[in-house]
Amino acid sequence: MSQTSFLDEIQEINLAYLLLAQRLLVEDREAAMFRLKVDSELADLLVSLNARQLTKLARNNQLICRLSQTSVHQLRKITQNPRDQGLSGLHASLLSACEAFEVFPVGEPE
Repeated sequence: MSQTSFLDEIQEINLAYLLLAQRLLVEDREAAMFRLKVDSELADLLVSLNARQLTKLARNNQLICRLSQTSVHQLRKITQNPRDQGLSGLHASLLSACEAFEVFPVGEPE
């Protein structure tokens, strides 16, 4: 796969993520903030962005979303869980809920 193709896919994922984040925040703000691991200020900003701003933000060469499970240990617990597979979704949700919420410093606009 070419670099251009990867870049196009990253930008598509970014836009899809931003649109989903907006929709989640409009539907159920508190649940969305928990799922997206964003604070109130960032939630307000995401909801306020128009289509042009979303597209501009999405056109980045880096993914703007990231895995919520950042440790290999937690990912293994989810993917190699010997428990009843009917409970695997609940187990993954509980592990995600235990993940520390990180607030990233807000930089100056460029």
